[in-house]
Amino acid sequence: MTAKWEKIEKNVGVLEVEVDAEQVTVALDKAFRKVVQKVNVPGFRKGKVPRGIFEARFGIESLYQDAIDILLPEAYTKAIDEAGIEPIDRPDVDVEQFGKGKSFKFKAKVTVKPEVKLGDYKGLVVPVENTEVTEEEIAAELERLQNRHAELVVVDEGPAQDGDHTSIDFEGFLDGVPFDGGKGDNYSLELGSGSFIPGFEEQVVGLNIAEEKDINVTFPENYQEPTLAGKAVVFKVKLNEIKRKNLPVLDDEFAKDVSEFDTLEEYKKDLISKLQDRKVKDAEIAREAAIVEKAAEVSELDVPQVMVDTEIGLMLKEFENRLGQQGMNIDLYYQFSGQDEAALKAQMQGDAEKRTRNNLVLEEIAKAEKLEITDEDINEELENLSKLYGRSADELRSIFASNGYLENMAGDLKVRKAVKFLIDNSKSA
Repeated sequence: MTAKWEKIEKNVGVLEVEVDAEQVTVALDKAFRKVVQKVNVPGFRKGKVPRGIFEARFGIESLYQDAIDILLPEAYTKAIDEAGIEPIDRPDVDVEQFGKGKSFKFKAKVTVKPEVKLGDYKGLVVPVENTEVTEEEIAAELERLQNRHAELVVVDEGPAQDGDHTSIDFEGFLDGVPFDGGKGDNYSLELGSGSFIPGFEEQVVGLNIAEEKDINVTFPENYQEPTLAGKAVVFKVKLNEIKRKNLPVLDDEFAKDVSEFDTLEEYKKDLISKLQDRKVKDAEIAREAAIVEKAAEVSELDVPQVMVDTEIGLMLKEFENRLGQQGMNIDLYYQFSGQDEAALKAQMQGDAEKRTRNNLVLEEIAKAEKLEITDEDINEELENLSKLYGRSADELRSIFASNGYLENMAGDLKVRKAVKFLIDNSKSA
């Protein structure tokens, strides 16, 4: 077999492959053994038709496609290894020659991983963030804890306020006609949460119990339901109930209720310590992100859209998982946000391109610095994951090996080593 690679534009090239006639013969034999099991020829049982009779009746050409399907994957894999390229998408294959007694010739248009021209990535200067915990941050954390442990109390009179938890009846009308999905009874709505159509919640503020009001809003232009996108509608709303947060007093009793400490002072000291640890960790993450950005900025590469699309797919799955942890699914999110999948993907485009670019640069740095992943690195990561998932490291190794994730893990660890290399060889501002 011979393979010739020629780049025709940026990250795209043509791979010309020729497989010798002997391998074509072997593939035709395999194709015959497969196809003969399915054909009916009078006087013969399935699978027992002699080759000569089969070819006389159906023609040798009837085996070609099956033979190509058998031969092509292996030939393509060997060809990309021989050419030393890394495809990042399915090839566009054009069969130029295939036949009995002939070699198999095909061309494959292939999009490959882009070349990365690294800039001066050593000695990059990145700022060190201040990790001191301020009084404002302590106060904000205590307020957050107050809200978390607040009791919702029914309000019998007075207007609804921003932050109230309300129960409402509503029905939406477009040009005076009710529209599908625009009605709800005893719907729970936290005012100011931004979970409803923009402009809706603000107009519920000020309503009293049992009061009714016509609320005028306009659906977003990118709303998932085309018949409502960009349309002005009227919601007839009735306020049924108001519940308001009753914040607990910040005292020793509060500390006892929410922690293992006996006094508020002790609890605050513990909070400060945890906030300090969090700020240090956040600063480390920010420093890593900043130095990777700088390394990418001084490097040259063209990021193929197919790689960006793959990253967007991963980001979308991550987003769906986060929604699931919050008790919501993607369809509900689209409904509440007024977005659809296309709009969400477009929103992710910039971050996906940045993530793809950064990863390519880090992979190239790892290659340039000959950073390798050892068995010790893999074992350490498996031990860490073991604590996280509550399963033994050996069990995780077996699972990851069976689904091919061990190789992905090694790639991720190599990228992390590249980030550490950048940090170790950086300068503080």
